[in-house]
Amino acid sequence: MAKQVPTSRLARGTKLGAVAASSVLRTQRARLSMRGRSEAVRAKMAEESMIRTTEQVVMVLGTMKGVAMKLGQMMSVLDLDLVPAEHRERFQKRLAVLRDSAPSVSFEAMRQVIEDDFGRPLHEVFADFEPEPVAAASIGQVYRARLHDGRQVAVKVQYPGIDAAVRADLKNLNMFRRVLQSAMPWVTPAVLDELRLNMEGELDYQAEAATQLQIAELYAGHPFIVVPRSLPELSTTRVLVSEYIAGRGFNEIRGLSQEERNRVGEIIYRFYVGSLFTFNEFCGDPHPGNVLLADDGRVGFLDFGLFNRMDPDHVRFEAICLRAAAEDRAEDLRQLMIERGVIDSPEEIGAEECLEYVLAASEWCLVDEELTITPELASGAFLLAVDPRASEFAGMKQQNLPPEHLFSRRADFLTFGMLGQLEVTANWHLIAREWLYDEPPVTELGEVHHRWLAENPPPAPKPRGRAKKTSRAKKTTRARDTEPDA
Repeated sequence: MAKQVPTSRLARGTKLGAVAASSVLRTQRARLSMRGRSEAVRAKMAEESMIRTTEQVVMVLGTMKGVAMKLGQMMSVLDLDLVPAEHRERFQKRLAVLRDSAPSVSFEAMRQVIEDDFGRPLHEVFADFEPEPVAAASIGQVYRARLHDGRQVAVKVQYPGIDAAVRADLKNLNMFRRVLQSAMPWVTPAVLDELRLNMEGELDYQAEAATQLQIAELYAGHPFIVVPRSLPELSTTRVLVSEYIAGRGFNEIRGLSQEERNRVGEIIYRFYVGSLFTFNEFCGDPHPGNVLLADDGRVGFLDFGLFNRMDPDHVRFEAICLRAAAEDRAEDLRQLMIERGVIDSPEEIGAEECLEYVLAASEWCLVDEELTITPELASGAFLLAVDPRASEFAGMKQQNLPPEHLFSRRADFLTFGMLGQLEVTANWHLIAREWLYDEPPVTELGEVHHRWLAENPPPAPKPRGRAKKTSRAKKTTRARDTEPDA
């Protein structure tokens, strides 16, 4: 029997509420049974209780989809530090359910969505349509099909009633935060506000198709990046049709050699982070389900529901701040943030705290040395920067990062998390100097990319779109003497 997506606010809130209640009872029972036990036994019991609660939250998120599913996908990339090392492999397998194989809705129900949106039978639109989905995401499933002209296409179809479910989730966001706190304490008001601003926009597949086509054209002919062209003429609010790209998914990529993973990792970094500084636009939803290694060796990027075009002035400000942090110019960095309104309580924030906070999140790409990114390094940096349980940088965490920068920092963290899952190695700072300092590339991929850029110069900036800590001993000293005003 196919599972149905619960859509009412009450039903979806009750489901999470049940997890919260069982978590409280489980914790109370654990505390009562701890009396007279040794510290080691108490720690072990608390650990097991936390793991059971977290796994139960994972299961609920996977069946709910919508906003809850989106939070789970973020958790699957970043939050491994919440789980003791000896349990991480088992926990990661549970999280893979959220990332790669969400519970499916029956083909008949999904077929009805397609036929309702097109107003005609499925066979009139597609010559062949495979009923088994090839992928599942937070608000839809992807199928493989063939058009009457012979083209192979991917067809993304929204779950029936997911629009109502997402809107119910958005209304329940404050309760989500309370319920999920035990498993994801980094779900702060800022994270929820960002989801509230952007999640509903993902429901419009017609708008996403238009965006995807623009990005596909932007990267047309790129030597190692491919974005499948969407077909807006065959896309509706709930159905998105695009070119089909054959390739290996993220789990298969993880099994490749170190050299091959390093290559894919650099491409991921260039696409998700480099695009911001090169084109003033970027995808805000980096996660393993949106990446594949195409049969021709290019890396394919999918899903553009959360896409942002950023004001070039804001992009320039981010680059200036990163340069200041890379060069240990703490007071300059603090002053930049005060003038921009990032720090709204200057009397509470010293220059060194400001610098250390930025480095905690971004030092991996600001240190001039080769670095292997591990899951622990990626999730540790994320938690240190945003987790309210961490006592470090309490003052900075209370400042209000403007929405335009919050979205880009989220994309940066999620990219870091993906690279950690691949355990890739590179001198990330030397790559970043291409867009932070406008320096020539030092990697083979960088040289190929810049030759392509020279033949395909970026278009004029568009209006903004929508609505283990590393040693700093080798930090680069190749600083610019002066900086332009922010």
